[in-house]
Amino acid sequence: MTGGILCAGRLYCDVVFTGTPRLPTLGTEVFAEGVSLHAGGGAFITGATLVALGNGAAQFSVLPAAPFDAVVLQALAENGLSSKLCDVAPGGSDPQITVAIPYANDRAFLTRAAGDALPSLAAFDWRSFSHLHIGELSTLEENPKLIERARSAGLSISLDCGWQDAFRPEVRDLIAAVDVFLPNQRELAALRDVGVPEACAEVTVVKHGKKGARARMRSHSEWHHEVSEAVRVIDATGAGDAFNGGFLSAWLKGVQLQDCLRQGNACGAASVQCAGGVGGLASLPQFDTAAPSLH
Repeated sequence: MTGGILCAGRLYCDVVFTGTPRLPTLGTEVFAEGVSLHAGGGAFITGATLVALGNGAAQFSVLPAAPFDAVVLQALAENGLSSKLCDVAPGGSDPQITVAIPYANDRAFLTRAAGDALPSLAAFDWRSFSHLHIGELSTLEENPKLIERARSAGLSISLDCGWQDAFRPEVRDLIAAVDVFLPNQRELAALRDVGVPEACAEVTVVKHGKKGARARMRSHSEWHHEVSEAVRVIDATGAGDAFNGGFLSAWLKGVQLQDCLRQGNACGAASVQCAGGVGGLASLPQFDTAAPSLH
């Protein structure tokens, strides 16, 4: 795994209901056309996308409690992500589960996040990796020493945001310490409301769903925009995380931001065409990432 990518974050079993006529409301019942179980969590979906694009990656997470750990371990193996650094959940833990309901080209989630997101930070040699991707801001808030550990071993760092009902202004310092920050537009707006600058990290990448994405460096005022191609949406779960994998795979090779965005958009579009965050990865095109870098 020397030079590989370490993907840290909460690991879930996603229960995905498809073909719902509407979202549930209090006092009513909604019937879905289909249901399936998938490994979930931003770190996993981004890692699986990175592997699909030819990168080596390892998962660094606490597994969901049994019996859902079996679903997740099988998905890690099938998608080429090493699970050697994952820990089992403590006995008696609630299972980490997300109920995902795709509807009208978007989705809603109901999640139980139980216990610690990550195993001990001292359990392995960080120098075996060249990059750390953190699947959600809340995991970094719980484990702020991730940045120190990664930097001391010479790793670059990327960070997805993930939704929170109330962001704390103090997250500004954590975001500013990473190389690439990848929120969506709604998350970025919520962060601005608590005083986090729009271009806080060295590189900020803002995802706009079906409208594509934009990116800029902290040292430049210019945003680079890339529109996404329209595709049929089956399940938008994990589309942003698949985008992350595509963007980072190119960025780590020193590719221009515009082309990083293009690859991210293509990975997000592939993801939404199947249920679950990684179902569409087999259809990913191969990209030419030989362009010189400006970042």
